Amino acid sequence: MPVIHTHVSVPTTKEQRDTLKNLFGQAIPAVPGKSEGWLMCMFEDNVPMYFGGDDSTPVAYVEVNVFGSNVPTSAWKKLTPQIMDALQDTLEIPADRTYIRYTATPDWGWNGSNF
Repeated sequence: MPVIHTHVSVPTTKEQRDTLKNLFGQAIPAVPGKSEGWLMCMFEDNVPMYFGGDDSTPVAYVEVNVFGSNVPTSAWKKLTPQIMDALQDTLEIPADRTYIRYTATPDWGWNGSNF
């Protein structure tokens, strides 16, 4: 039940989103018990964003949400460079212009009920 919600300041193509979806799918097993089979990816492009008061260089804000309550910090540390590399390689968004927010929650609904 992971979700990776990606907000970027640049336009994206379907091909780029498919590439990111595939790369995120390969990366998500860094979080114990998570797999591409349950991964939801959302993409918002052309989002007006400033980083350090500057909007002249591409920016990304990524939210990674997972079902659970005890995700080891080591999992996030492994996932961070994989997400940042995917954004750099696919959209040319530098790692130093990217924030990632990680959230784990024990409350998650799906298919008419909660896990």
